[in-house]
Amino acid sequence: MQKGKIGVTTENIFPVIKQFLYSDREIFLREIVSNAVDATQKLKTLASKGDFKGEMGDLKVTVTVGKDTITVSDRGIGMTASEIDKYINQIAFSGANDFLEKYKNDATAIIGHFGLGFYSAFMVSKKVEIITKSYQEGSQAVKWSCDGSPEFQITDSDKADRGTDIILYLDDDSKEYLVESTIQGLLKKYCRFLPVQIACGKKKEWKDGKEVETAEDNIINSVEPLWTRTPSELKDEDYKNFYRELYPMSDEPMFWIHLNVDFPFHLTGILYFPKIKSNLDLQKNKIQLYCNQVYVTDSVEGIVPDFMTLLHGVIDSPDIPLNVSRSYLQSDSNVKKISGYITKKVADRLSQIFKNDRKEFETKWDDVRLFIAYGMLTEEEFYGKMEKIALFKDTDGQYFTYEEYKKLIEGSQTDRNKSLIYLYATNREEQYSFIEIAKNKGYNVLMMDGNLDVALIGMLEQKFAGNSRFLRVDSDSIDNLIAKDDVVKTELPDGQKRMLTKVFSSRLPKIEKADFHVDAQSLGEQSLPVMITCSEYMRRMKDMSAIQSGMSFYGEMPDMYTVILNRDHKLVKKILEDAGAACDAKVKPEDEKLSALKDRQAELRKAREGKKDEDVPQAEKDEMTEIEGKINATESIISDIYSEYASTNDVVSELIDLALLQNGMLKGEALAAFIRRSVELI
Repeated sequence: MQKGKIGVTTENIFPVIKQFLYSDREIFLREIVSNAVDATQKLKTLASKGDFKGEMGDLKVTVTVGKDTITVSDRGIGMTASEIDKYINQIAFSGANDFLEKYKNDATAIIGHFGLGFYSAFMVSKKVEIITKSYQEGSQAVKWSCDGSPEFQITDSDKADRGTDIILYLDDDSKEYLVESTIQGLLKKYCRFLPVQIACGKKKEWKDGKEVETAEDNIINSVEPLWTRTPSELKDEDYKNFYRELYPMSDEPMFWIHLNVDFPFHLTGILYFPKIKSNLDLQKNKIQLYCNQVYVTDSVEGIVPDFMTLLHGVIDSPDIPLNVSRSYLQSDSNVKKISGYITKKVADRLSQIFKNDRKEFETKWDDVRLFIAYGMLTEEEFYGKMEKIALFKDTDGQYFTYEEYKKLIEGSQTDRNKSLIYLYATNREEQYSFIEIAKNKGYNVLMMDGNLDVALIGMLEQKFAGNSRFLRVDSDSIDNLIAKDDVVKTELPDGQKRMLTKVFSSRLPKIEKADFHVDAQSLGEQSLPVMITCSEYMRRMKDMSAIQSGMSFYGEMPDMYTVILNRDHKLVKKILEDAGAACDAKVKPEDEKLSALKDRQAELRKAREGKKDEDVPQAEKDEMTEIEGKINATESIISDIYSEYASTNDVVSELIDLALLQNGMLKGEALAAFIRRSVELI
């Protein structure tokens, strides 16, 4: 019997493992089973080279859950006593303090960096035994035992067959792992694609109304996952079936990319394009990362560009270490090369579909545009690859490349300042009337209703050559959105414009965080009598605040609306005529007072020109204050006259409510009042 101390430069290795690996301790099973698979693969390699001539027999790895133990058994190459001493007892480990400081927050890095895979068993075990026999002829079976202190024992054993049994005697605080279904779940998570069969328990079947155990081993894994096979031997249905295996509850993918590269790094995998409608976060973390078919993580932000995390599938590369820290990943040269390669392959696949079958690409566009927009916004290189094939979709459902659309509209939608105006809508139903007004003018309107379209619009305005602007179709009257030289505007006389704006202003509702400005414009007899618009700048800033940190203050600002009165419409003309008949006689004397007051105000201001405040006589200051008060009072009287008239004209309120209703701003009590009034007017 041999006794000794495990070769470490600090004697607190086991408390370190237990303390700092506790949160990730379930990986113990991955490490032990991976070692068993490695031992089995090594035996296969020796046999293929003729260095092992014995019977291979059943090579599956078996995981058995006992009352107090978990046993992982393989029929691989096994170990001799000297190999145990070399590979198990001599842990290359130095600088305990540096180790603790560097890796205390990164459990998996401890194991991966220091080759401590086997010792992860002590995260859950109070004692670990190894019973092993080398494949080499005449080898003596040996048993290694350690109770979690640096001391170990090696004794001869009577194991008849080659291979290794790892027996874990679980701690009292790790009893949850003594449930077979729990262990099966961990094996499915970490080992479902290992290249050697993994058995745990027996298959079950329903018999006489209850589930019973059969004699057949329950094989956890698929030893030849799809990404390890040659693409030419696979059919579409194979890829779809594998996707269903990975994501049982998901919709069918649209298309996929089979990755396979040997130089300058090794990478295999399959990436699927799911149907992406919205909600970025729900779609993330669906790419599974493997290292030689051993599951590592599904959080791959450091390995692929962030927008790629919207894809689903599998990436397998031995050049990405099995256990690494996030900061290591982001600085690793291989990882950067892999990231660039994946980006290129995805861009090439999208370009291939576009070039080979434009119609098919268009049918998939609504489901991939969020992904493409995300990539174009965050990766300059990806934008360069996509700008020729990215599509616009208009409100009639027609698709155009950026260049095609520019040629379509540059003849009609260039304004008098030589700006090319891209009109867009975000909701076809809510903005229908504005869309129709634009189309009646011969203009085209884009649908920009995606989650990232507001950010994409800002980027495209900078990317597009020349003076290009995106304007939402309901952000102003169409003649203001695309102002032309040949449009002759005639203004209402000041008195009539004031009367019209005062009448309508008096009936506007008080809505929290909403400010209204009333303006009278000539929109044509066929246009709506009243429209409510919101400026492009303010709306865009508020939309950006919802998706971009640091802009939240825009979200707190009130919405600034313009109520546009179409003075060409017969209803507005009638209100103007009726208001004049009802109010002119009352307003005239007030206007005469107002005119006299403003004349005197102008005289006093002229007298002040060139004087310092202290040189102005106090009597003049007092008179100016008095005049300003009288002006305000007189203007208030005039407003009250128009307001009193407006309160008796239900058509004014009806037109305002119709405009509010069109913008989704008429609710609750105001909506009920509108319905009652509408019935009475009918």
